Amino acid sequence: MEPIELTFSSESEPERLDSFISRSVPEITRSAALRLIETGFATVNGTKQKPALKLKGGERVSIVIPPPAPAEPQPEDIPLEILFEDSEVVVINKGAGMVVHPGAGNPEGTLVNALLGHCTDLSGIGGELRPGIVHRIDKDTSGTLVVAKSDRAHNALADQFKAHTIKRVYLALVYGSFKEDKGRIETVIGRHPTERKKMSSRARHGKDAITHWRVVARYGGLTLIQLRLETGRTHQIRVHLSEAGHPLVADEMYGGGGRLAGVQDPVLKQMIRAMGRQALHAKTLGFLHPISKEYLEFDTELPADMAGIIDYLESKVAD
Repeated sequence: MEPIELTFSSESEPERLDSFISRSVPEITRSAALRLIETGFATVNGTKQKPALKLKGGERVSIVIPPPAPAEPQPEDIPLEILFEDSEVVVINKGAGMVVHPGAGNPEGTLVNALLGHCTDLSGIGGELRPGIVHRIDKDTSGTLVVAKSDRAHNALADQFKAHTIKRVYLALVYGSFKEDKGRIETVIGRHPTERKKMSSRARHGKDAITHWRVVARYGGLTLIQLRLETGRTHQIRVHLSEAGHPLVADEMYGGGGRLAGVQDPVLKQMIRAMGRQALHAKTLGFLHPISKEYLEFDTELPADMAGIIDYLESKVAD
């Protein structure tokens, strides 16, 4: 990884080295800055210093963020809803709240841990932390996911995702009412310029992102929509809908949380609070079997939390 190069302004008040690093690089916490300095990954004018060093102006600070030390995921006995499985692939209906693969803060309890407990023949192409993982859905998004059990299956599925020939259909409950019945959103999506945990169309460097949508049902201030992904960027649906003024219900990161105050129905408000995650479900997944080339399609029902809210909204419309 290329080092991050910073210069402490001579016009600034003197500041501790660890404080300057954490303030200048949002993804580095104060404690992480301290560790980088103590281990020599953050230097001043090319030399190792102490975290408490006072910068006075003109110093050049160089930061190298080392790659995380991989820890091989361990098999865990976690129940899985398996929709299909053969020697090449396994198709899962992932529940909301399950992270797809291990990472910072989620070393266990992930889909990968569950898969390793279920089968031993996962593709190695994804690396130690992501065996078999060809694509992913967010932790709090429920729905259908395909995992490769062989390297040849992994490559063939990856080619289909790259060619945008995989069928991916989602259902989402969003705030507001669309003027049209269907449409297409096309932007670029990349890392948010200031909020590093978020994605945005205002990114300095982004990739093309295309989402097709159509209205399924209108419920006053809420709308149930179906979405089809043409591309699959990180947080694509969440970003596109939020920036269109229709954030997902209960999506705290992209504006859905702030809209809860406008919900007048106390029962509905409590149901949304109880759901506690963005109202997004990966309903349908269709692809060519990587070896036989047979077209396979899998469809899953809405989980109980989303289904309960929609049933309640339907009952209010019927009254």
